[in-house]
Amino acid sequence: MLDPTHASFAPGETVADLGPTHFIGIGGAGMSVLAEMLHEEGVAVAGSDREESAKTDRLKELGITVHIGQKAENVAGAKTVVFSSAIKPDNPEIVAAHEAGARIVHRSDILALLLAAKRGVTVAGAHGKTTTSALLAHILVNAGAGALADPSYAIGGSIQTPDGGTRDGGHAGRGDVLVAEADESDGSFEKYRPAVAIITNAEPDHLDHYGDAAHYHAAFVEHAGHAQGHVVICGDDAGALDVLAQLPADVAARTVVYTTAGPDALPEAVRGAVEAVVTIEHEREAAESGAERFTVHIPAGLLAADAPARDVPVSLVIPGVHNARNATAAILAAALLGMDPDAAAKAAADFKGAARRFQIRGSVEGVTVVDDYAHHPTEIAALLDAARRRYPDSTLRVLFQPHLFSRTKFFAREFAEALAKADDVIVTCIFPAREKAEDFPGIGGQTVVDAAAGIAHEPAGDWIRAVPDMCQAAKMLCMRAHRGDVLFTVGAGDVTQMATVMLRVLEAHREMHQVHDSSSNAERQ
Repeated sequence: MLDPTHASFAPGETVADLGPTHFIGIGGAGMSVLAEMLHEEGVAVAGSDREESAKTDRLKELGITVHIGQKAENVAGAKTVVFSSAIKPDNPEIVAAHEAGARIVHRSDILALLLAAKRGVTVAGAHGKTTTSALLAHILVNAGAGALADPSYAIGGSIQTPDGGTRDGGHAGRGDVLVAEADESDGSFEKYRPAVAIITNAEPDHLDHYGDAAHYHAAFVEHAGHAQGHVVICGDDAGALDVLAQLPADVAARTVVYTTAGPDALPEAVRGAVEAVVTIEHEREAAESGAERFTVHIPAGLLAADAPARDVPVSLVIPGVHNARNATAAILAAALLGMDPDAAAKAAADFKGAARRFQIRGSVEGVTVVDDYAHHPTEIAALLDAARRRYPDSTLRVLFQPHLFSRTKFFAREFAEALAKADDVIVTCIFPAREKAEDFPGIGGQTVVDAAAGIAHEPAGDWIRAVPDMCQAAKMLCMRAHRGDVLFTVGAGDVTQMATVMLRVLEAHREMHQVHDSSSNAERQ
């Protein structure tokens, strides 16, 4: 099958050249968004998936044909067949498409086509991609005018709206901007040539593909070099600093660095090479409501040759210093596209977050249930730091589902250290995604628990354990919960379903106590 870093379309080709297009695994987060965008562009779209889901249901509602089960006959008549890196070369639809002479392209090729037709903004990084791209889309949707109004966006998750609902992560707008989450897991983001490239961080991940940190960072250098305009990159991350140090001089000269530490904390060589350094200054710690308040200091001359320095105050509903960084990147990108930065900051204020990013699912008898997508040690640490800021007096209980056997193997100790920020942790079965358990003998939830040996924890004792049955694990956390506690479902897999289980168990527990209290009162009377 094609190398995902190899572009499949010639310069000048557009979505009009696709013809009937079939997506293999159309229900995936990234695939469903692209399928919906092509459908909105008038392309005849169909697809298949192994099982039904909320994504496939939505696509069917839009009029897209979705086959459940992957069979050769599903691709009959398709001129273009789209696959992701999760699809194997012996997939029956791949084989049939090849035999029929259909053009077989990676999902990133479709996104590259869409980006080429707009002023593209890509968001890449080991963490923060979805939140930052969703926040930028939210800013443009709510404050964009003229060409910035009605943006297109391709985000691998839904966006929470201020009214408590959700907006799907894919939309083909009439404006000239496309915001896209740029997945670095397989190197395919090297195909994109955006107007603005945001890099939230470059902490090594996906080492099953890259092998080591050096190759991982080299891919980000390549990606940044393809930006047609500005590169916007975080200076608080060691990996991003390594990328910055490797940028060619002409790319560095149009790179904007944002940092909470200030310009003096950056290496002198980086400071002298980049176009500008934007400082994030926190005015205070998280408020009781969990809001983050900070000021973005934009240096003179960045937004226009004669533009004065700007101090932009920002207040966010979503908690955590990491979200202050994400918001700064989004505000800077909007400003570089032509929006007034104060207008961008104002629009960011009511952003509720992407779905499954510190998403409060409900509360029963003072016990709050929060769902989060964090699946890398740094993400989990940031999540729990944000939780401590929002709930400083609460007991934090975590149900964690590791994502991928390889990631668990590589980062077991780092996972344990991050989870130690919680008070009570259960690690459940690994979500395999594209991997097979037999290829990783001995790797499971217990791997993380074993790696926690010797980690200091307050209170000391049995703070982390492995429970393979995820539903049982959810019930165990609920049975230990008290008023004021916060329960988290954490991971990129189906652990999200346990948030509903937790709320039901808590509700049943409350009803049981109400019955018991009523019986006791009756007996006393």
